[in-house]
Amino acid sequence: MESGFIERDYRATQTTFIGQRAIVVGAGIAGLATAAVLADWFERVIVLERDTLPERTEPRIGTPQAWHSHGLLAGGQQALEELFPDIGEDLIREGGVALRFNRDLREEMPNADPMPQRDFGWTGYAMTRPLIESILRHRVLWRPNVVFRERTRALEFIPARDGGRITAVRCARMGASFDETLSGDLIVDASGRGHLTSTLLRSIRRSPLQQTSIGIDLGYTTAVMDIPDDMPRDWKVVLTHHNAPHSTRRAVLLPIEDHRWMMTVSGRGGERPPAEWAGLMNYLQHLITPTIYNAVKNAKPIGRLTRFGLADSVWLHFERVENFPDGLIPVGDAICRFNPIYGQGMSVAARQATLLQGLLRARASEQDSMKGLGRDFLADAKCLIEVPWTMAAIPDFAFSVTRGDRPTDLDHSLQFGKALSRIAARDPAVQKLVAEVWHLLRPRSVYQDAGLVRRVEAEMGQMMAA
Repeated sequence: MESGFIERDYRATQTTFIGQRAIVVGAGIAGLATAAVLADWFERVIVLERDTLPERTEPRIGTPQAWHSHGLLAGGQQALEELFPDIGEDLIREGGVALRFNRDLREEMPNADPMPQRDFGWTGYAMTRPLIESILRHRVLWRPNVVFRERTRALEFIPARDGGRITAVRCARMGASFDETLSGDLIVDASGRGHLTSTLLRSIRRSPLQQTSIGIDLGYTTAVMDIPDDMPRDWKVVLTHHNAPHSTRRAVLLPIEDHRWMMTVSGRGGERPPAEWAGLMNYLQHLITPTIYNAVKNAKPIGRLTRFGLADSVWLHFERVENFPDGLIPVGDAICRFNPIYGQGMSVAARQATLLQGLLRARASEQDSMKGLGRDFLADAKCLIEVPWTMAAIPDFAFSVTRGDRPTDLDHSLQFGKALSRIAARDPAVQKLVAEVWHLLRPRSVYQDAGLVRRVEAEMGQMMAA
């Protein structure tokens, strides 16, 4: 592994392990965070990853989305700090950029002035996905009971004869002429799309898996460029929202390591951004403000522009499966793939890892601490997912072309959100509250406060009158 990271003396916080071996399929953010948790509770943790893990901080073949902008919400950062103490220091040391919420963010709204850049007292970080993945990987590797097996593809999960418990993973190393079966007390599916878990459930004849899908037909293009000497000094990040329901064009410009900007421009359906520079510059001129265009119009992209697309946001409802088998837990994107433009995926995965840590701690003294663990985890993970899923679904359904079951109160929710934003622009306390909900620091139920509801309804009345 590359040098530059400070070695840390890791010791398991428990004196007694609850299992001999745990197996994690996937070495992405969700898999790494979960492996860090399991290292405290199992004598040995094996992480299976189909990619060759890079020595340097660079994207992997298996994570094509890693070429694009990623965000770490304050709630996700808080969870990672719990699992990896002082990770913020590592991020800064390796080139991440410190951000002050919301002082350093210029957030541009349709038909309104930018949101005030008030300081909420939180420090966050801007960095590339490969940088944070590399740091987490190094931190996990320093735990003496964790082993990574690269270029190894998980083929299927193996159930016990009665189907009530998953006991092993059948896997194969790339280029090998034989398969291998690894037994484990706990198997974690962090493979990204949940296929392994879904296939297993069909094979043991569990109830048909339900899912919720939102058809977004999203496409985005990302460019990296050097930050110019004459960059604006009143912001570090610009987020220019789309103008629903009229235009799906949206963009974010943020600093990354090596004094560079990463710009990700998105659109839906026929408004997807092009993958060549001149066309992208023209696309930027049709955003709701010229801020990002003016910042980058004289820049030259470093390397090629990269594109990515996602047809649907998908939530697989494993929590609804009757008699979900013991010994298996899906995490991260294996449960829910969020619309990436809202930057929720890494943070939800980190919070799921801390959720698992709490469940294992509470069960440590039980005779069979694995029994029902997956069902309990999935029930609690549902509560974690509901808030960010809803906060993305409401603006997604503002576009008529979005596919899926629209909430019955969609129009009211959209108007409530607009009115709340107008109040937040005037009231620092409300703006901070909205930010805390968005960053997964407070539940969305705080919007049900009677006094706040009265203020929002009065604002909605004024909007209607105007």
